[in-house]
Amino acid sequence: MKKTLFLIISLILWSCVSVEQHNKKLETPITPQQLKKDVDFAYEKLQKLHPKLYWYVSKEKLDYKFDSLKKTINQPLKPSEFFLKLAPVIADVKEGHLRLVPLEKKLTKKETKRLKNQKGTLGRLNYVIEDHRLYIKDNAEKIGNLKVGTEILKINDIPVTQILEKYRPLVTSDGYNTTYHKYSLARRFNTFFSLEYGILDSVKVEAQHKDSLKTIVLKRETKTKTEKKKEKQDQKLTEEKKTKGYNPVTKSYNRDLQFLDKDSSIAYMKIKTFSGTYSKKFYKNSFALLKKAGTETLIIDIRDNLGGSLVEINNLYSYFAKEKFKFIKDIEVSSRTSILTTDYLKNFPTVTKPLGVISYPIYMLVSVIGTKKKDGKYYLMDLFPSKKPKADAFYGKTYVLINGSSFSASSIISAKFKADGLATLVGEETGGANDGTVAGIYSTQKLPNSKMKLPIGLFLIQPNIEMTNTMKGVTPNVEIIPTLDEILRKKDVQLDWVLKDISTKK
Repeated sequence: MKKTLFLIISLILWSCVSVEQHNKKLETPITPQQLKKDVDFAYEKLQKLHPKLYWYVSKEKLDYKFDSLKKTINQPLKPSEFFLKLAPVIADVKEGHLRLVPLEKKLTKKETKRLKNQKGTLGRLNYVIEDHRLYIKDNAEKIGNLKVGTEILKINDIPVTQILEKYRPLVTSDGYNTTYHKYSLARRFNTFFSLEYGILDSVKVEAQHKDSLKTIVLKRETKTKTEKKKEKQDQKLTEEKKTKGYNPVTKSYNRDLQFLDKDSSIAYMKIKTFSGTYSKKFYKNSFALLKKAGTETLIIDIRDNLGGSLVEINNLYSYFAKEKFKFIKDIEVSSRTSILTTDYLKNFPTVTKPLGVISYPIYMLVSVIGTKKKDGKYYLMDLFPSKKPKADAFYGKTYVLINGSSFSASSIISAKFKADGLATLVGEETGGANDGTVAGIYSTQKLPNSKMKLPIGLFLIQPNIEMTNTMKGVTPNVEIIPTLDEILRKKDVQLDWVLKDISTKK
């Protein structure tokens, strides 16, 4: 008993010291020599592991950018200051999945417990960015009585335009796409702000709604017993929650199907993310229902869908294909052994990590054997073999709604739909590239001196289509870009156009 108690006390003390040491490093400047070594380390790893590093930027230009960065480092910098210098250069690779991960302040168990029982400040609002200005898109909890459409002018006396200008270079998309940036920055705004200024208990906000100006202080609030109880209830999974992918944070389903008319001739399928979890059952049930109902038109909404599982989109596409198809081209990697650098054990929960250790040699062997050299490049052959259409495949009219926040897997399936002529794409250019992306599995490299992490995608994933070489996103067949006013009024002009088009053709 005494030994157990001693062990527990020792672990608590060690944890406290570890947190303290970590946080102390965040405030400790690093010498220019060490920072330059980190810059070289990052570039060397990118050159070794990234399968298509010079897709959007030439080697000469990228060499120049990294060399120029080193010349600007002539005094010691804290990790956070170094992050603001290196991250924009990483973003110049123009790969939306590639980003430098800054060091975050570690919290003690006591701090973590306190924050778990509290509601945040700026993070409880949803934003939209237009013309380098920040507006409130949603305020479900009505915090601070801030109305939808309110412009945030200053935060803690710092002009928001100045904050956005600082964070904008940290955001990148695939290639020369321009639609993704404002969505990504609006979504990550609070994350960037918290990384720079810490987790604050209160924030002073200067805001303007129409001609009315006001200054308020947003404070952290303690969750009530009723709210805690409801959170627990939301986390309990029912069969419907599993199949539709219930999200307790947003209190909505990830996947849903509904009919938009009485005779079930028009169906609307919303997919918020391609999570892969339970999706197979959802699509099986949904397309069986569409067939039984005699549905003529299907609208698939993947706006604001940031991607996810390739297995899921491969399966989803099989419900539209008219003949046997190959969805993804053979996946390109940088070398025969690059996959061996992946974060293999991170895919295993703590309980099953021993199984991961045992299976790792098999994984290594299969990876090396499965990698073939072809025309001087290395490929994972037939990772996604040809697939037959499903028995309940839908051959009616299909519309796909897309926007600048349709990214990664959403862009891949959109490109395939468009190239094969199986759907009409409506909305705006996707945030992910038409011709594929570099993602899949990652090799996370830790910079030796600043200790920041650089996850590098190892797979070049491309839809099995004729490449457009536009270096941009998937362009819609019908471009409809909502105005700021329409967004704030929740007027869905893209869906409205589709419904009008269906009505006209009827």
